[in-house]
Amino acid sequence: MKQRTIWVLMFSLALASSSAAQTKTSGTISCAKPDPAYSVDAGDRAGHALGLMKSACTWTTPMQIEGVATKDGFDVVTSDRSGAKVRANGYHFSNMANGDKIFVRFSGTDTMKDGKPDTSAGTWSYTGGTGKFKGIAGKGTYNGKADASGNMVNEIEGDYTLPAPK
Repeated sequence: MKQRTIWVLMFSLALASSSAAQTKTSGTISCAKPDPAYSVDAGDRAGHALGLMKSACTWTTPMQIEGVATKDGFDVVTSDRSGAKVRANGYHFSNMANGDKIFVRFSGTDTMKDGKPDTSAGTWSYTGGTGKFKGIAGKGTYNGKADASGNMVNEIEGDYTLPAPK
């Protein structure tokens, strides 16, 4: 009887740990030139400015989360630019193909070339979601480059977990 109880306990623990397993995901997102975009000179040295902007985004290669694809959304970003280097922090909102939403916080470093965005790299983490994605957790990285039209195209990689169904 004791051995059977131990096997049942071990099986239950294995199921619980597998339901919390992280799942890898990746995709490509293209975010348009910011609109609106505000920039204020910090006043302490030449080329130092703080900014606030919003960009519409489209998933050109959707991420798949539990079989549901990301569609579109937007970024809201604060920035601290000094010359060609930009520290960016912000939030991303994505619509999912099933109508649910996911929310992400990100932080990274961008570069400028000839006064225009050039590259982008950083980390991100989920802050929440709706419907099927309520309670989503996970994190990842992004790396990107501006395309010829000025859109920032980022390759997204990471992992996620969802709470066990109740």
